Amino acid sequence: MLLDGEDITGLAPHELFAKGMLRTFQIAHEFSSLSVRDNLMMVPPDQPGERLWSAWFHGAAVREREAAIRKRADEVIEFLEIGHVADELAGNLSGGQKKLLELGRTMMVDAKIVFLDEVGAGVNRTLLGTIGDAILRLNRERGYTFCMIEHDMEFIARLCDPVIVMAEGTVLARGTAAEVQADEAVIEAYLGTGLKNKAAAG
Repeated sequence: MLLDGEDITGLAPHELFAKGMLRTFQIAHEFSSLSVRDNLMMVPPDQPGERLWSAWFHGAAVREREAAIRKRADEVIEFLEIGHVADELAGNLSGGQKKLLELGRTMMVDAKIVFLDEVGAGVNRTLLGTIGDAILRLNRERGYTFCMIEHDMEFIARLCDPVIVMAEGTVLARGTAAEVQADEAVIEAYLGTGLKNKAAAG
């Protein structure tokens, strides 16, 4: 596996994180007892306040770094338009809001590629549209690359190019959303019968 020409095969999760490779989860993994803002502020690595020695003897540096991280968190909150829940406990958010929070956490560091696992699962259509808007903006304005596992074809058609369909570890088709939806192998794999068989049966 290569990232920007570098072999990253077998690297530990924290090493991949440091190289800008992040992921979200189908079931959100928020810190439920922390606020939305604090969930975001947890992300950046190497915070001096995490070290007891620094907290005791380098208080000014700790406060300066924390202020910078808080500013970035507030920028993410504004970008995602979730200011109304910034101080809410993350555990009290709806499923869609938690997905937005997970996306926001990827924005707290300089991500290069983000893997989205079933971002639409359990999310209402309005919030899914908001999530889709954020993904498009991150791609166009900040150069994020996204790889998405998703079953909502409408959502995929809006966001993904190319679309890759897999079954049992094998690539069945690659192309636009319309092309893969019309592909005979895809139809047969996911519906159990192909267009030709349907026509013959009719």
